[in-house]
Amino acid sequence: MEKNPILLNKLSQESDIPLYSQLVGIVKRNISAGTLAAGDLLPSETELCKTFDISRSTVRQAIGTLETEGLVVRKQGRGTFVAEPKMRRRTETVYSFTSEISAMGLVPSSTLMEFDVIDPPPDIMKMLELGSSDAKVYRFTRIRKVNGEPLILETSYYPHFIYPKLTRELLETHSFYSLLYEVGIVPAEAVDSYEAVILGRKEAELLGCKPGSCAFFAQRRTRTEGGATFEYTQSYIRADRVKLDVNLHKDGISFARSVDK
Repeated sequence: MEKNPILLNKLSQESDIPLYSQLVGIVKRNISAGTLAAGDLLPSETELCKTFDISRSTVRQAIGTLETEGLVVRKQGRGTFVAEPKMRRRTETVYSFTSEISAMGLVPSSTLMEFDVIDPPPDIMKMLELGSSDAKVYRFTRIRKVNGEPLILETSYYPHFIYPKLTRELLETHSFYSLLYEVGIVPAEAVDSYEAVILGRKEAELLGCKPGSCAFFAQRRTRTEGGATFEYTQSYIRADRVKLDVNLHKDGISFARSVDK
């Protein structure tokens, strides 16, 4: 019997990329390459644990992420299968920088510049739809890198109550989305806005660009399946390394980003 193509890959225990995210990237790459077709059966949890020397919870987190993005479907008593294209959600609505970059075959990493718990100003309260005036908010600023090169300067805001035990150390060693997934918070919908801007001196220095360089300024609000806003992010994205593709078709609009290697 031919070995499942997923099992021909390897995970890196030394990588900064979480093991579950590496596994998600492997499955996505096989689907994109056509080595896994719609209806194909994924290896069992036991096979994945044994082959990659990972825990069952890591496997379940990876499969849960793929299922949330509509790439696989679990059938009770039969296993997990690659979803039919018509069943797949547009993956741009469920965003993870780590998963997005890993799926391109590139190496993502982040440098945490600031980590604070703040009393949010009115504009942030409005974006996060916070009703209480004494609500606390996490604010952290990260430089997102691809293959070691700065790509995005990102400042994110999250209500403190969604993950009260978050620390700087946790954020430096884990994907925050993976931590939220553990407590049942799953992104279901995001709305982006993009503007063309010129980088100031501070932003340019952090991104390794010359002041006055062009960039995209992106704002994102992300909601759970229940409709609650749990994330607001502002990002400066290097325009010399990122291309935005918008595809118009009869079923709607799809959007994708690509990064120069």
